[in-house]
Amino acid sequence: MVRWAEADELAGLVPIELAADRLFEQVGIVFPPGTTMIEEVADPHAVLVEGAPPDGFALIGEVDGCVHLDQLAVRPERMRQGIGGRLVAAVIDHARACGAPGVTLTTFRDVPWNGPWYARHGFSVLPESAWGPELRALVAHERDLGIELAPRVVMRHLS
Repeated sequence: MVRWAEADELAGLVPIELAADRLFEQVGIVFPPGTTMIEEVADPHAVLVEGAPPDGFALIGEVDGCVHLDQLAVRPERMRQGIGGRLVAAVIDHARACGAPGVTLTTFRDVPWNGPWYARHGFSVLPESAWGPELRALVAHERDLGIELAPRVVMRHLS
């Protein structure tokens, strides 16, 4: 069951994000040390979770009027059970309910559980010419953080 996170669950999501990030090492991507995205969250209503305790989460925000999927992470031992797909579907449903024109995200283009996975869930690459100012700033910020360790793309799902 996908639901909004409770405030006392946020700290427990950190190990999920860290474990999911470590999976990238198998394709040669090692993230620079630093704070996880979920550690910076103050509002639990920016986080959708599945499970009790949560087995995965979707961290969302707003960029250029679209719902933006900042982070999707699932416990590695619970992957390939539909949790990520249900979380993404809930994010898309939330965007529709809010009247947002779509959902955007940034991801690694060629990592199988990133770009190709999102494409199977209805996302398509958004050309740079269609990026709004907030999306441009977000991509620049990600580059400054040093996470562009492999080719990345911006993708969008229309609501």
